[in-house]
Amino acid sequence: MFNMLYKEIRLSAHPNLFIFTLLGMLVIVPAYPYGMVFIFGCLGPYITMMYGRETNDIYYTALLPVKKTDIVKAKCLLFVLAQMTQILISLPFAILRVYILPDGNPAGIEANLAYYGFGFIIYAVFNMIFLTTFFKTAYKAGKAFLLAIIPATFCMILMEVLVHFPKFKWLDSTKAYDLLKQSPILVIGIVFYTIVMLLTYRVSANRFKKVDL
Repeated sequence: MFNMLYKEIRLSAHPNLFIFTLLGMLVIVPAYPYGMVFIFGCLGPYITMMYGRETNDIYYTALLPVKKTDIVKAKCLLFVLAQMTQILISLPFAILRVYILPDGNPAGIEANLAYYGFGFIIYAVFNMIFLTTFFKTAYKAGKAFLLAIIPATFCMILMEVLVHFPKFKWLDSTKAYDLLKQSPILVIGIVFYTIVMLLTYRVSANRFKKVDL
């Protein structure tokens, strides 16, 4: 499986995937809607899938001595790797901004535990809809993107808007007490992402088995 993932990174990944992954650094930008970071984490893999469509990547990979399920697994792992790397890149900047921008983020949610919990949910929603739709045909990436980006964007907007209501102000805090209250959201996000990605792989693999290349 490592060889398949290596092939994805070296041959299949579009350069924009790496650029959008690095945009995790945007959490240091003042007065910026940080939810956009997660949308970029969805756009990068999508562009890679579009690039793969134009280069016949799926067809080429299917000619290799690998199982169809391994092709799906490699794509799922590429999505996970890009998104988890984006989060890891953002973490030092999220910590740093607490000290250099102590007044918070007037544009929306602060880069805190709740933010990352919601981020995992946004990723999971996008990945589930996009990958399961794409592997119905292994070709129609544009249609899959449109179906997936709308609910993912809705989740992002909801996250950004919630913190402007006084009742949910604790979601926008970096104080220790509020971070403790936010921690269940992070745990739920991680568990949700893990379960959804496993389900995404299973459904996508079953659908791809029926595709005649």
